[in-house]
Amino acid sequence: MSRPIDLARNQIIRLAAPHTLLGISGGADSMALAITASQLLRDTRFGVVIVDHGLQAGSDRVAQHAASQCAELGFTQVQIKTVSTSGDEASARTARYAAFEQALSESGAQRLLLAHTKDDQAEQVLLGILRGSGTRTLAGIPPIRGRYARPLLELTRADTESICQRAGVDYWEDPSNTDTAYRRNHIRHKVLPFLREQLGGQLTESLARTARLAAADAEALEAWAHQAWEQSRGTQGINLQVLQSFPPAIGSRVLRLAAAEAGARNLSSERTSALCALAGVGTNKSRSAGPVQLDGKISAFRRSSVIVFTTTR
Repeated sequence: MSRPIDLARNQIIRLAAPHTLLGISGGADSMALAITASQLLRDTRFGVVIVDHGLQAGSDRVAQHAASQCAELGFTQVQIKTVSTSGDEASARTARYAAFEQALSESGAQRLLLAHTKDDQAEQVLLGILRGSGTRTLAGIPPIRGRYARPLLELTRADTESICQRAGVDYWEDPSNTDTAYRRNHIRHKVLPFLREQLGGQLTESLARTARLAAADAEALEAWAHQAWEQSRGTQGINLQVLQSFPPAIGSRVLRLAAAEAGARNLSSERTSALCALAGVGTNKSRSAGPVQLDGKISAFRRSSVIVFTTTR
């Protein structure tokens, strides 16, 4: 069996671009990413981006310490970006990715590597199951999305801690990660340990495998949906006769694609269901011609044999 650091190194080689940034927090996962990437500095130009969210006292010291550790590992391009957030997870994530985008733009790097692990993947899949999500959400965290890649998805949190310990690199343990008031932390510290106790120790691997299988299914369904969209779209709207000839799983995706093109890109499951009912896709068919309000000023209605999307002022 390959050592965790060998597996990580191979994935970094596969996913890195000629100029790549590393998103580093100072935690075990990201420091393991830095340790592994430092072994490849001769062949790849790596830079480090550390985002200080300023959410806790001493966060600036944590960021500075992580920067010093990265410098000791041999990285010469290390920057700290301080951001302001309202304190909740969503706000912090938005600010963090805005900082990453700025760093990518300023540096000219083609890719940014993040340190999500198999444990993060298991948590993400379980959260999706609890929300009653479809295949795309059950696919969890993608290895590659746009300019972002995650080479540690086959490593566990125990693996990243071991990499740090073997390298003699200490790491920061975020105290907020133990606060079970956050749903993800509750999953991590309460739900998953209980399920492992009841179902066995391979739960993390099983959930990660579910993500891989769901990702393959989602990719195939989305490819089919794009073909169906091209066949059903017309100058007046979405042709219902053509749309209804496809399975509901494809029809619903076609409608979401059409809605996104019209400007409604973040449909809730309720709005998607209402749109499907309007179009006669699936079992819950509506006799109403609409309109169905989708997102902001975007609405859809049925006109004769087509679905039309409009924008209201």
